[in-house]
Amino acid sequence: MDQKPVFYTFLLLIAVVCSFCHTDSEPFDRPNIIWLTSEDNSKHYLSLFDNAGVQTPNIARLAQHGLRFSRAFSNAPVCSVARSTLISGCYAPRIGVQFHRKLEMVSMPDSLEMFPAYLRQAGYYTSNNRKEDYNIIKSDMVWDESSASATWKNRKGDQPFFHVQNFTLTHESSLHFSTRQMDTTSTVTDPDSVFVLPVHPTTDLFRFTNAYYRDKIVQMDAQVGEFINDLEQEGLLENTFVFYFGDHGGVLPGSKGYLYETGLHIPLVVHIPERYRHLIDAEPGSTIDGFVSFVDFAPTVLNLAAVDVPEGMDGTPFLGTGVTLSELSARDEVYGYADRFDEKYDLVRSVRKGNYKYIRSFQPINFDGLMNNYRYIQLAYQEWWNLYKSDALNEKQSHFFKARPVELLFDLTKDPYETNNLAGNATYQDKLFELRNKLNEWMTGLPDLSLYPEHYLLKHAWPNPVAFGRTRQDEINAYLETANLALAPFADVKELLAERLNSTDPWERYWALIVSTSFGQEASSLAEDILQLMQSDDELINKVRAAECLTTVKIGNYDQAVLDALYHCNDSAEALLILNTIVLLQDGYGIDFDLHVENLSKGVRENSEVQRRLTYLIGS
Repeated sequence: MDQKPVFYTFLLLIAVVCSFCHTDSEPFDRPNIIWLTSEDNSKHYLSLFDNAGVQTPNIARLAQHGLRFSRAFSNAPVCSVARSTLISGCYAPRIGVQFHRKLEMVSMPDSLEMFPAYLRQAGYYTSNNRKEDYNIIKSDMVWDESSASATWKNRKGDQPFFHVQNFTLTHESSLHFSTRQMDTTSTVTDPDSVFVLPVHPTTDLFRFTNAYYRDKIVQMDAQVGEFINDLEQEGLLENTFVFYFGDHGGVLPGSKGYLYETGLHIPLVVHIPERYRHLIDAEPGSTIDGFVSFVDFAPTVLNLAAVDVPEGMDGTPFLGTGVTLSELSARDEVYGYADRFDEKYDLVRSVRKGNYKYIRSFQPINFDGLMNNYRYIQLAYQEWWNLYKSDALNEKQSHFFKARPVELLFDLTKDPYETNNLAGNATYQDKLFELRNKLNEWMTGLPDLSLYPEHYLLKHAWPNPVAFGRTRQDEINAYLETANLALAPFADVKELLAERLNSTDPWERYWALIVSTSFGQEASSLAEDILQLMQSDDELINKVRAAECLTTVKIGNYDQAVLDALYHCNDSAEALLILNTIVLLQDGYGIDFDLHVENLSKGVRENSEVQRRLTYLIGS
């Protein structure tokens, strides 16, 4: 008889027993920890954080007996990417979970588990009520229970617990009301009293949408209050850390899905239980101005539970043993990422240091307002787009529908809604270079896998994107170097661009084409090389990028070349990227495409994200 299974079972039993024998504190003497997450709420709509917000007395009550974090951020402005960052403690572009809606799930990095698994090993009961939305394959070790009915109450005796409670009232879908519903609905919040962001038109619809959204936040706060009261009745509040936070920014147009503060800057409050005040180097009722972000949340929970933070997590604890108030207050940097959202592709990165914010658009031709079917269910999005097409918006309100600058720099002290780009201002060049270099160092250090197109990653980086990135780090850094040619004057990089357009590496050619497009009419001097790629490149997507460049710099209309590439494509992810160009050229440049769905391969036609694009382009 083979004795190995018995031996390994014995070792596992020893490991489990040892997990209950932590030298610092017994597992049943550890704090309970709860996450209360509300969907799609930036800090801008709660008076606890912003003068334009509504009162949330139950969340404020948590802050009175805890800490209010004035500089807390999601690293991504959309659910699945933000939640994948939370559950892993890892930056999404490093581990391959940066795309929202996942086309394929990805494994956790080698030797790393989703963090609740480490809590379970230490004797915690772990539960998650309702939403997960991870882009990562989940093992059986993570949750004792994860369902719409999951609760901490199912634990055994006085077993410590970690529980996540998701409040969905404020989700983006709550703003998918019809014109009829708007006409027949009264809001508690007075629409005439709300603050409308300077990037939005001040219309009856935008005022109503603002008021309706604020009403949902008030209702969510009442749900938080019911949950807290339940904890109190059970006598658990005095030994339970309670985190309240939004799972990323808000859903008014231009927030969710974008790296502006309204998409990233979240409300965060942490209730400090009396029994465990010794773990926190700050007085209850204090405001913490140091920067924290989602990548730090997993290490923080583990630290509070006296569980070692495993190697491989990117974040740093911001509460618990070893964290001093002075060190926490000194933290002043945070990074953000935005890639594909449903059927809409983009590639944007950001770094905020102190009150300065730098945003790098790697595909600036993809204007922010590019069609995304789910977003445009919201009437306010539809009105905003129609007003733009009618030339009825001012300059600040119109930026959303225009090609972005390659670099954006904002002084958030003077410009909290990011309307005045300082990147071209000579006074701020030192700050621009500082933040540009910080972002480049961060991306190369990961390395950032998005410098490959998603369809290539799916074929070559899966099932272990981290290992793939590690072995291709030099290659990825070279692509970033090519992409950064867009930051110099065209005359200084023209020869280098021509060289990269003729590279034997397809992804150097890919980035050289994108950079050429970003230079607009100046790139017409490279038209011969670009035309050659459109006609003969081995990669279909490079043919499309070449046609995109030639069309947008007004060398000619090459819509048929784009369609030919689409019809020859058998990869649904690559086809989705091609369709992004079709929508861009149609809506941004007035190009009419004679698209015949029957010419698409069956596998491409059946992809759900492709179907979103086709629904928009040709109807259902």
